[in-house]
Amino acid sequence: MAIKKSDLYSSIWASCDELRGGMDASQYKDYVLFMLFIKYVSDKYADYDGFEPPIVIPKGASFRDMVALKGDPDIGNKINTQVIQPLIDANGRLARSDFPDFNDPNKLGDGQARVERLGNLIAIFENPALDFSQNRAEHDDILGDAYEYLMRHFATQSGKSKGQFYTPAEVSRVIAKVIGISPENTVASTTAYDPTCGSGSLLLKVAAEAGKHITLEGQEKDSTTAGLARMNMILHDFPTANIASGGEGTLVKPRFLDGERLRTYDYVVANPPFSDKTWSTGLTLGESGEGDSHKRFTWGVPPKKQGDFAYLLHIIRSMKSAGKAACILPHGVLFRGNAEAVIRQNLVRSGILKGIIGLPANLFFGTGIPACIVVLDKENAAARKGVFMIDASKAFRKDGPKNRLREQDIHKIVDTFRRQDEGDPRYGRLVPRDGIADPKNDYSLNLPRYIASAEPEDLQDIDGHLRGGIPERDLDALSAYWKIMPTLRATLFEPLRPGYSLLRAPIAEVKAAILSHAEFIAFNDSATELFKRWRAATTPRLKGFVKDGHPKALIETISEDLLADFKAAPLLDAYDVYQHLMDYWAETMQDDAYLISVVGWAEGTKPREIRQVKNKDGKLVWPEKEDFRRGKRRFKSDLVPAALIIDCYFSAERAAIAGLESELAAIEQELEEMREEQGGEDGLLAEANEANEGEPPRITAKSMKEALRKIGDDPDEEDARRALKAYRDLLDKQAETRGRLRILEDELEARLDAKYPKLTEDEIKTLVVDDKWLATLKGSVEGELDRVSQTLTGRIRQLAERYATPLQRLTDEVAALAARMNLHLKTMGAVWK
Repeated sequence: MAIKKSDLYSSIWASCDELRGGMDASQYKDYVLFMLFIKYVSDKYADYDGFEPPIVIPKGASFRDMVALKGDPDIGNKINTQVIQPLIDANGRLARSDFPDFNDPNKLGDGQARVERLGNLIAIFENPALDFSQNRAEHDDILGDAYEYLMRHFATQSGKSKGQFYTPAEVSRVIAKVIGISPENTVASTTAYDPTCGSGSLLLKVAAEAGKHITLEGQEKDSTTAGLARMNMILHDFPTANIASGGEGTLVKPRFLDGERLRTYDYVVANPPFSDKTWSTGLTLGESGEGDSHKRFTWGVPPKKQGDFAYLLHIIRSMKSAGKAACILPHGVLFRGNAEAVIRQNLVRSGILKGIIGLPANLFFGTGIPACIVVLDKENAAARKGVFMIDASKAFRKDGPKNRLREQDIHKIVDTFRRQDEGDPRYGRLVPRDGIADPKNDYSLNLPRYIASAEPEDLQDIDGHLRGGIPERDLDALSAYWKIMPTLRATLFEPLRPGYSLLRAPIAEVKAAILSHAEFIAFNDSATELFKRWRAATTPRLKGFVKDGHPKALIETISEDLLADFKAAPLLDAYDVYQHLMDYWAETMQDDAYLISVVGWAEGTKPREIRQVKNKDGKLVWPEKEDFRRGKRRFKSDLVPAALIIDCYFSAERAAIAGLESELAAIEQELEEMREEQGGEDGLLAEANEANEGEPPRITAKSMKEALRKIGDDPDEEDARRALKAYRDLLDKQAETRGRLRILEDELEARLDAKYPKLTEDEIKTLVVDDKWLATLKGSVEGELDRVSQTLTGRIRQLAERYATPLQRLTDEVAALAARMNLHLKTMGAVWK
């Protein structure tokens, strides 16, 4: 049975994090990622029978040989000398600095502690699901996704100064898309370069957009991080990518040269260290940039303590004459003065600056400051009329301590930038070069100067407060609703005086009036029809998905169709609808599609025993919930949960169980009430309280029997005897009801167990596609429609309540209250002046 992607990732992470102990995540990641690397290359290339394998696995240096070392007292040293070193000797692209020291007592402990820790770490990667010998990840990229998953988690836990090795995948995807690389404009000789490549994620996202093997080159100052990048390239099937490392760094000693000149590329991407204060160490530059043999600083020399423009100028110099580039930089580059202002002015005048995309704060590991993507394009630079600017700073979701771009945010940024779409001037617009050069702006590129992204201020109306009435200005602001439902406004409001209206019905009746209005019903029906149309077109694709299918191609097709269909829906944000699908894909559908692609519909439906990860003390660190039981063993079906089978085939049995559960809850409530009323020291049930050391007293069938025996036929204890017997009868009824409930549950479990093997493939597809996937998405779309009415109702309620009580009425109420108070005071013989 194949393991789900999400289960694979989370169980590996739970296991690794449990074994980490006191080691810093930024160090432990090197061991974990090496294990994933050696497992992959061993599976794929240890028995390679083709010509010149991309990675040579020497005899005795495979993952199997590491497994054989488990329990060996010298395991750490043998991994270093018998696995890692032969691997390095056989592969010129690998270096010793790429890999961690498996015999380091400071990180792994001494003696038996190290032996156990390494043995347990190896055991995690013996999971049968991690079998890459058939290269089943070719289209689905389970391996690359696992690497990304672990990198993100390690970056999250590595602390502020140690998480910079990883650029969030979502930002990398935006960059790869906005530079415009695609299968249509890419050939094998296309080149891409990252001068500060970290673990290589940016380059790999560019390669993914290219859709074919292109030439990848990157430089990374930190040798350990460069090792991660080399492994990352191999794990993503780019073993020929050239990753250079060196202590001086790209600005001081660029490693990719053609003779004495910087090598130039079709595409350049980078996420350099923000405001690098040591960028010029090792460089001797004059005021006009002389001293740099690569002539990168002819537009000006950046400040010694702010290296952002130094990297940008290196990128520009590394672009071919029609090259494209994108770079992540802090917002300060857009407006800081002095030397940076001069460089910025030259950049704008050159026409190379194509766009700026403002990102949310707190996206990156290592810093919380907001950043932007600077997009460069040398092609037709002289004819470029302006800079396209996007302010996407407010669109994100919280993800633990960081913010994260959603799928809809990525799509909207890319769509808006590619189309140069100015439909929403508060989000994106083309700013003419003349406007940037205007003295009032003086070449500042600070986004708020050009994009007013803040919500319009909700103004209070003085006359409305003084005399009552909702201002027509506020109702006019809801024109998007009135355009679709032109008579609804007159249904809800009536004129009060020029410029002001009153709500016709009480506030509590507004939502019902909206929902029952013919035009809202028509709007609702039209949006529902869009979903039905998409559903009709999508169902055959989903049911036609087969073993060895490509899940990523599937979701790309159906999600793009959904987005395109709902862009025709007024009042709904098509990107919000799209996000519902992408969230459900990440949560459920992706795992299901992956499972089907590996084992097929029928095999993927078979129940399996649940998997759980425990630590050395037996505590669950990654629990998996059960679906149903077979005796003491717990099972679940990944593709068809038991609840789906029950809803479809055993609804009567479910109703019977629900009825008994309600009956049992009522009995337990009655018992609780009796205990509260009569269970105290002086209560009628006091004699049955069973004392347990360290726990509150409780009443059991045994203590009840003993209490009745003690009081016997004593006539003075008649009330207690009656109460005890009533409680005893309830306990008996509780036990009897529980017994009946257990019988029904066991019968249902047996029927479930018998039903699963009898399901036909058509039945499985109906359950999964119609009753699970599409039913869930239908509910999400209905939620978006409900949000339209909620938003309109909420705004109307807010306006109605705001202007409900005019000043004169308040004055009259105050006067009436004052008169009543004076009357009361006078009655009591007091006078208030």
